[in-house]
Amino acid sequence: MCAWWQKRKRGQSEFCIRDAVRFAGSFRAKIHSDPFSSPMTEPVILLHGLWLRGATMGVFAQRLRTAGFAPETFDYASVQGDAGEAVDKLADRIRALESPRVHLIGHSLGGLIALATLRALPTLTQGRVVCLGAPLKGSAAARGLSQWPMGAAMLGRSAALLDKGFEHWDGPNEIGMIAGRLPIGLGFLFGGLSGQHDGTVGVEETRLPGLADHIVIAAAHTGLAWSAEAAQQAIAFLRDGHFQH
Repeated sequence: MCAWWQKRKRGQSEFCIRDAVRFAGSFRAKIHSDPFSSPMTEPVILLHGLWLRGATMGVFAQRLRTAGFAPETFDYASVQGDAGEAVDKLADRIRALESPRVHLIGHSLGGLIALATLRALPTLTQGRVVCLGAPLKGSAAARGLSQWPMGAAMLGRSAALLDKGFEHWDGPNEIGMIAGRLPIGLGFLFGGLSGQHDGTVGVEETRLPGLADHIVIAAAHTGLAWSAEAAQQAIAFLRDGHFQH
């Protein structure tokens, strides 16, 4: 009887071990076959706006890191370099990450650079894009500034992209826009702002046809890069493809 029990017990143990090995193998295969199985570790590249540097997106990046993403700031020459150079540099960085899904967050001009990159290379990444106060339809303030003495020099080689923007978005990536409505900034000095605006960019200038979602929050243009609410909304969009309305 004792031998029978030991044999039965040994058989059950072998069965449990075999079952556990099969389960672990199938679970591991599922993880490796599904590149989106762990969205909380997906990389996010943050692009700064005109006249700024990558470090200005540091606070926003830290909020994304706390939420479980893998953010990094991206530095480019917003005045001395042209949009084409920034697009090439951003594309190289996305490829270097070797991830099928790299998200982008662009403040102001950074949002335009992000869309210009994905428009030129629509299969580059399957990630989502969040724009922060980006004048995707063109900037009236930039057009006004260009008429001032030294204004064109201040805008540099980004002037053409800021002036024209885009007509619509029809690429495969989902684009979300967070616009500000606190009219605090110097944009009104250059003219062209009407309706709700964030002191630099009009809300209407952010409503590009083809966006996946759009939301307006209580923030000024520069403040969007430090806004806790903007970060929370960006995190929601990266996770779910829509904002928390």
